[in-house]
Amino acid sequence: MSPSSRTPAPELLLVGGGGAMTLSVDVAVQALEQAHARGLRTHVTNTADTLAATPAVAAAAGATSAVDFADPAATADWAAARAASGQRSAVVFGVREMAQEAVAATARALGLPGNPHESVRRIRTKDACRSALAAAGFRQPAVRLCADEAEARAFLASSAGPWVVKPRDGADSAGVRKVGGAAELPGALAELPDRTAPFLVEEFVEGAEYSVEGVFVDGRPRVLAVTAKEKLEPPYFVEIGHVLPAGLPEGTRREVEDTVTRALTALELSFGLFHVELWLTARGIVLGEVHARIGGGWIHRMLPYALPGLELYGAVYDDVLGTPVELPAATRAAATRYFAPPPGRVTAVEGWEEVRAHPAVLYAELAVAPGDLIWGYRSGGDRVGAVVVGAPTADEARELARRLVESVTFTVEAPETAPDGAAPRVSVTVEQRPLTASFQISHMTIETVDIVRLRLLPSDGTASGEGEIAADIGYGQDGSAIAAEAEALASVLAPALAGPVADPVAALRAGLDKAHADGVSAPARMLVEMAFLDRAARTAQVPVWRLLGLPEPGRVHLLHTVPIGDPIPRDGRPLKIKLGGPDDEEVLRSLAGVDAPLILDANRGWDRQDWERVRPLVTALAPAVLEDPVRDPALLPEIRAALPRTAVLLDEGVATPADAEFAVRAAGGLNVKLMRFGGILPALTALTTATDQGAGRMLGCFLEPPRAIAYAAQLAGLSDWSDLDGHFWVSDDPAVPGYTLDSSEPGIPRISYAKGGPA
Repeated sequence: MSPSSRTPAPELLLVGGGGAMTLSVDVAVQALEQAHARGLRTHVTNTADTLAATPAVAAAAGATSAVDFADPAATADWAAARAASGQRSAVVFGVREMAQEAVAATARALGLPGNPHESVRRIRTKDACRSALAAAGFRQPAVRLCADEAEARAFLASSAGPWVVKPRDGADSAGVRKVGGAAELPGALAELPDRTAPFLVEEFVEGAEYSVEGVFVDGRPRVLAVTAKEKLEPPYFVEIGHVLPAGLPEGTRREVEDTVTRALTALELSFGLFHVELWLTARGIVLGEVHARIGGGWIHRMLPYALPGLELYGAVYDDVLGTPVELPAATRAAATRYFAPPPGRVTAVEGWEEVRAHPAVLYAELAVAPGDLIWGYRSGGDRVGAVVVGAPTADEARELARRLVESVTFTVEAPETAPDGAAPRVSVTVEQRPLTASFQISHMTIETVDIVRLRLLPSDGTASGEGEIAADIGYGQDGSAIAAEAEALASVLAPALAGPVADPVAALRAGLDKAHADGVSAPARMLVEMAFLDRAARTAQVPVWRLLGLPEPGRVHLLHTVPIGDPIPRDGRPLKIKLGGPDDEEVLRSLAGVDAPLILDANRGWDRQDWERVRPLVTALAPAVLEDPVRDPALLPEIRAALPRTAVLLDEGVATPADAEFAVRAAGGLNVKLMRFGGILPALTALTTATDQGAGRMLGCFLEPPRAIAYAAQLAGLSDWSDLDGHFWVSDDPAVPGYTLDSSEPGIPRISYAKGGPA
């Protein structure tokens, strides 16, 4: 038999790959290694930015594809099309919480073993899971799905506290907070990852917390171990330690295992791994959240040590492929302990190398070093390191992990609050403002925006730093939610940045990077960045562009944006024509003979049929720029080939440096908008990448106030085209073909429309 005629080895499709955190990468790499050990080929899907951010996962995979697991139907369609072309997978699996719906949908589309999509959606929707478990006769805390603060207050008034506020769908305890009464409710709501989404309020359960880890074999749940948990003190729920197997009396352990296996069966789960949380209370076992994946907290490292010979992911693959699965018993114990040094700036770390070298350490990591800032602990993402150890018994493992963590000494300077009110007071306001005229693009018409202003005020009441943005609900931007996020973030940063700081820009960047990792929205981060950079530049008596070492912006020559339906001027100005509407062909024909540089922007309004329809007209016009032409990036090579003298740029969805790298590779250029990136600092990274690769660069904006536009214009010296005219719809400023920035005063320069005439 020739090599080409051999039947290829069966394939594992790992949907969602691994996340950027080291733990998630480690899990994904182990899952791939155990597949390779069984002769499986491997194919990993993930978002383009996360694939770029997790090179170790990509290196461990046989192949990768950029497929967004946040869209289960699209993932299933992609896999089905791939199977139709002969590239069929034998096992569909995922190790990430957020990918489990896509895993289930894909397995169903391919006719492979997997959990029912509806069952996975139920357990990931926490209130639905609570309802299903309660209906099946399992103890559950009282819970209410709330749309706003008023509904939450009503639930507090009708139930016994304390309570817990949490996202309806989330992970790692992000946005989870204990409240003792109605007065604490606004603060808890402000910390939810998405203030616009419904959220849960449930009764706080008093009792020791455990989790149960296991695998499904032949469709039935098999418990591997019960894990004891230890958490930091509320109001947050950050786990600080795990031990397995938990030291439970035999009768209690059997009751726990029986309860969990019955619950999993009632929830109609039958595939893969599971991690079920619960409390032992005076009333008995109260079930918590149910997950169709292995637990976090390095449990995936602890289990194989405690159960020698166990291959977690290999057991799943063997079960699918019909190989007998033998699960070993626990003969040893393991424990994880997290570091929790106090908040502040780290100046020294001692004892770390000795811990790493200890023979009982199974894994150890430390993510902070001298110079780094520690911001406190609100979710699992705030933890700065961990030690995983093995030992003969659970008590020995717990004690050893605790002793090793405590042997590492952190010298931390508390954040400077500076006497005499040097730490600025944070003031945030929100004002709804109608536009000067309706603004229509391919998928919406905008009439009003929320102007959100954040000021840093010292004790004398004068502004020492000011940021201002416009939030548009059409883009999912809620002014009140952004204001709450920004106020909370600025209040955390203000003390640390109050006194003399050797490098205020680096310190601010570290704080904003941490906020990004914690899920703070890009508009809120931009607003906070504006205020603190404005303050730092005023302190240094320079404009922001000089503070950051940027080229002087010079005169900003604008594109004239023409919304869908507006008349097209013919006065020689560079035109940015909005397309993606029903009259595109008519509009394109009307542009023939226009004596002005043309930028066409379809805002992803075209599919393949649309492109084929307008292609002759677009190629005849040979525009200088074609921006975001199509929804499907697979069409971009064809479009670029048809327009060799046109710069093709991506805009929608370009929100991180990794997105920028994808835009450069796929299209050859990008449009950078600060409101998407979260400010100048992350946008600067994207522009630098584009510049280094000779890609097309446009500086864009939403409908924003003049101050936000002037802030974005700090980067004008790094762009080929400036599309910074969004303030003409928000303010009474005159629509002009260009402007300069008045840098005679420090901070964020003002826009000048005439010599000596700042607006």
